[in-house]
Amino acid sequence: MPFHRMGVHKVLGNVPLVAKVLDAPYKRMVKNAINIADLRSIAKLRAHKMVFDYLDAGADDEISLRRGKDAYSELEMHYHVLSGLQPPLDLSTKVFGCDVKLPFFACPTAGNRMFHTEGETAAAKAAEHHGTLYGLSSLATTGIPEIGEICKGPKVFQLYVWKDRELVKDVLQKAKEGGFDALALTVDFTWYGNRERDIRNGFTIPPNYTPKQVWEAIKAPAWSWDFLANPAYNYACINTEVPADSLAAFVNSQINPAFDWKDAEWLLGEWGGPSAIKGVVRPDDAVLAKETGFSTMWVSNHGARQLETSPATIDVLPSIREAVGPDTEIILDGGVQRGTDIAKALALGADAVGVGKPYLYGLAAGGSDGVIKALEILRVELDRAMGLLGTGTVDDLKKRGPGLIKRRGASARDYPDRYAFERGYGGGII
Repeated sequence: MPFHRMGVHKVLGNVPLVAKVLDAPYKRMVKNAINIADLRSIAKLRAHKMVFDYLDAGADDEISLRRGKDAYSELEMHYHVLSGLQPPLDLSTKVFGCDVKLPFFACPTAGNRMFHTEGETAAAKAAEHHGTLYGLSSLATTGIPEIGEICKGPKVFQLYVWKDRELVKDVLQKAKEGGFDALALTVDFTWYGNRERDIRNGFTIPPNYTPKQVWEAIKAPAWSWDFLANPAYNYACINTEVPADSLAAFVNSQINPAFDWKDAEWLLGEWGGPSAIKGVVRPDDAVLAKETGFSTMWVSNHGARQLETSPATIDVLPSIREAVGPDTEIILDGGVQRGTDIAKALALGADAVGVGKPYLYGLAAGGSDGVIKALEILRVELDRAMGLLGTGTVDDLKKRGPGLIKRRGASARDYPDRYAFERGYGGGII
């Protein structure tokens, strides 16, 4: 990070007025956004192309990415009428045994400060604002103590399958001391997915100072000032001496592909509290995870960023619910863009729903204001969907859900492809 080594950020940081001026138009757009597609469009305008594509992309040909969203369109909502409900509805529930005001939350995701200097603190503020769960990645660019100061509510710490057990034990101890209520072990990340947009863009953390990257930085002045006027970021939960030079290289050096069920059993013994296995898409794996000691099944395909043509998580959810029974907690993420998607997931067997891209679009578009707005958009949409379905509480939706959601035959007209917006088809108009 040449500019940071020269101390440029210390000089630029003394003129905060520039950041306010550069971000002013994006703040107005965030305020006026009416759906997640709008926030995505704003994020694309504000962020460096390399950063936006890292957030927006999936693996290989992005088939799983498209299918993950399309799968919700194949599910119809067969609503009841004259249910006698009054808004606002009660959206409260429990996650990891903790009371929350919303049945959805911002998933733990790596390197949030690459999107906006507020980074993970923005999502923590949004979780506190909305009274919902907060998830922190072990590849976060904000430390555990800082998150604990901001977010007093329930928190889950996400861990990868690291090689170094001493590193694992050290991180777990920090999470316990930081007041984290639960642990989520990510098990679908034993290899680094083939994300071709990143390869084409020459993705690095931080960006290399090549002519191409400099040109893209000039086209994104608010993001570039944000990057240059603030301290360099690192992997704050692992070792503050480890620079965030290259996410792929670092992960490949630390990830343990040989990690197995015995290692998972050891990890659960070290943690000794509520725990989720994150990355389950098969009923037999869910049963094995339950037998190993995991208290929560987290149905996820890593945002369609790992194994191409992995199934849409909403499609496998009912079979996993059937396999583990009615009393095992299930979290689902993947493909969620609307409050109606969250309602469908809850109806088909999820106890809570994680969102990744929606809140990261908000973060890249407008920091904490953008994340708060993203969760508020989804809250309003979920409240409306439940009201129109005729379900007044989350428990009611879960109990009556299978009779409310039915699959329809697919039509090509239902699913605009990923280039549709560029051709003028679809939402996201600012």
